Amino acid sequence: MIDQFVNFVIRPPRADYNPDDFLWKAEFTLAGRKYERKDLELKNGRGHILKCSHYVPSPFPENTPLPCVIYCHGNSGCRVDANEAVAILVPSNITVFTLDFSGSGISGGEFVSLGWHEKDDLKAVVSFLRTNQQISCIGLWGRSMGAVTSLLYGAEDPSIAGIVLDSAFSNLTDLMIELVDVYRIRLPKFTVKMAIQYMRRSIQKKAKFDIMDLNCAQVAPRTFIPALFGHATEDMFIQPHHCDHIFNLYSGDKNIIKFEGDHNSPRPQLYYDSVCIFFYNVLHPPETSSTCSRKMEKCHDLGELKVGPGMNQHLFCDIVGNLRAMSIDAASTSSGPHCALNVFTTKSLRELLAETDAILDQNNSLAENEGNDGNDQLHYQDSTNGKNEECSLPSSSDRESWGSTSLVVTDGKSSSESTGNSNNGNQITLKALTTPLRRIKYRRKDPLKENKQVTSIPKKRRTEKLGSIGQRLRCCIPRRTKHKRHLSS
Repeated sequence: MIDQFVNFVIRPPRADYNPDDFLWKAEFTLAGRKYERKDLELKNGRGHILKCSHYVPSPFPENTPLPCVIYCHGNSGCRVDANEAVAILVPSNITVFTLDFSGSGISGGEFVSLGWHEKDDLKAVVSFLRTNQQISCIGLWGRSMGAVTSLLYGAEDPSIAGIVLDSAFSNLTDLMIELVDVYRIRLPKFTVKMAIQYMRRSIQKKAKFDIMDLNCAQVAPRTFIPALFGHATEDMFIQPHHCDHIFNLYSGDKNIIKFEGDHNSPRPQLYYDSVCIFFYNVLHPPETSSTCSRKMEKCHDLGELKVGPGMNQHLFCDIVGNLRAMSIDAASTSSGPHCALNVFTTKSLRELLAETDAILDQNNSLAENEGNDGNDQLHYQDSTNGKNEECSLPSSSDRESWGSTSLVVTDGKSSSESTGNSNNGNQITLKALTTPLRRIKYRRKDPLKENKQVTSIPKKRRTEKLGSIGQRLRCCIPRRTKHKRHLSS
């Protein structure tokens, strides 16, 4: 029975998998960008071969080093556990390096050590990445045994930019005593302590490490790396008080997140969002234009306009298509000279925006003339400034169709004014969440003029929609010459 407990510590079930079947493909696409998985082998200090994978953009940005996060799996895990980390981090220009620790997965070695020897494996990986000029700074993300490994190594290497610790235990011997109660093993207390001493000698003989040395509570006070702690509230394998104890002793900048679930349950989206924000703040990944963005700029003849790295291509194409369609519709129904329908489909995007402004100016002047003749005026009910403006809220599908974009503001002027005057003032890049244009409801003062009002509504609404689409398009594609990147602090 004691031997079973020894194997439970140093020889848990080992993952056996085919990398081509369970890892990300050698070449794959996320968020409109292409990435690749580079498989490699490293050797640790004990001579064991470590199977590793590095997920990087394809092609890698020239003269732009990117940060890297090393994912450290649990005691029965492997590289497959990092698949979610890849999906979260690589779209933010953060490369992900993952490995099978010695004794785990398909790497060499016979036993695991719950973090003691694994920190030497992690040291070999960090040394390898330090020699790569394409890597700027390094972060660590560990779960269970991987969290203990990250903390033990972080205490020795303060150059690590940040660490995420998911479900770390504070002391291995305390954990072993707790597991006796959790699994309801009926043994007297003195018998349990004697069994732990026997296991200690057996593990030292087989796996070459002392279980008494696995004490994160001792290294936490001398670790100053920014850290994000996470733990599931229903975790009965490593109970939450372990995380609380380490968190209270930790000396560096720290934050903690508690979430529902147990030790092996999938983590909620809130946790993954917090991890992504944490690494973005400590690693400061650069913003680089992707190959797809450059192709879109060339395809649409953007000229001095630029597609940002976070641009949703489907959103961009949808805006351009609607802009062309509304330009054709507005031009064909305008009271001015009619344009051929193929004019707007063959013009470049810059020319299309200029034509849009001309149509808007023409319709605005017509609207002013109609207002002087006594036509009905629009009434708005604005809840913030007391004006009468009635707006219908966008539907859920509308809210989901618009993503984060870059908004360019030039010395307080509107984006359309900054498009016409590219050299006026310094442009400030802001992040905004675009939302669908509010649909304006019209009120009629005089019911007798209902028939006349109905005939004028479609024309005005087409003009307003055309203006809104053009404005959104300018928000999506800031100017290249004045674009400035602001890193998060």
